[in-house]
Amino acid sequence: MRLVFAGTPAPAVPSLRALIDSPRHDVVAVVTRPDAPAGRGRKLMRSPVGALADEHGIEVLTPRRPGDEDFLARLAELAPDACPVVAYGALLPESVLAVPRHGWINLHFSLLPAWRGAAPVQAAVRAGDEITGATTFRIVRELDAGPVFGTVTERIKPTDTAGELLDRLSVSGADLLVSTLDGIEDGTVGAVPQPSDGITYAPKVTVEDARISFDQPGRAIDRHIRSVTPEPGAWAEFRGQRLKLGPVGLTDDEHSDLAPGELLVERRRVLVGTATSALVLGEVQAQGKKRMAATDWARGSRIERGERLT
Repeated sequence: MRLVFAGTPAPAVPSLRALIDSPRHDVVAVVTRPDAPAGRGRKLMRSPVGALADEHGIEVLTPRRPGDEDFLARLAELAPDACPVVAYGALLPESVLAVPRHGWINLHFSLLPAWRGAAPVQAAVRAGDEITGATTFRIVRELDAGPVFGTVTERIKPTDTAGELLDRLSVSGADLLVSTLDGIEDGTVGAVPQPSDGITYAPKVTVEDARISFDQPGRAIDRHIRSVTPEPGAWAEFRGQRLKLGPVGLTDDEHSDLAPGELLVERRRVLVGTATSALVLGEVQAQGKKRMAATDWARGSRIERGERLT
């Protein structure tokens, strides 16, 4: 089939690569978000999807709004049979959805109807889900509500960060997307409406959402930190300044007498109190400093008994 692929960040790259390598499909163009400032020099940088398209000599379209007339006209000229989508990052208007004869086929990193929205992987980790996956479905006006073509499941490991889980899903999801498009072309795959029960939502996670409150149970804090690792990154305040937090270690009812957020520096570890048992801090990063082991940070900070993370 003739395809116009839409996607922007790194997790969409495996899907685009798989479709480029597929002998059955022809990626005639890529739609991605406009180049954006990045790095210390704040130079305009192509998105990861756009960069891969450039490497393969594929036309790259970067409309500021998918409803722009120029973009709609060019999309119509390209006459795609289908438009696969992976984390494109913008809502598609009806005029655009109507162009490909097989529609826009989205790869979403959850088992729909669970965790519709922008941050399904983060939501699954924070909720303590044991199983998640990826879903291919046809895009409709309602958010992530279109009929489903197929799914793939993935177990969430007890130590998974959102980044690690997303890396795995981006690979297994790419295979699912290719097989879905193969089946659509063959007429062997049909779309099935999503059930009306079990719907949950996963809105975009902000920096403020990533602030850690230590008056929660230790296991909930562990999941919260892993769910925002690496982006936007967990944090708390220490002595009035932001301290970034990496994944923590769980303990078994140890030092439960520590107040929430209270720090205890031992020879080989740094503990922090919660509403239940203490947690072992992993790597941390103080403002203006490099990421380092919590023990090294504590040694340099000369932490006194009773000081807290807030």
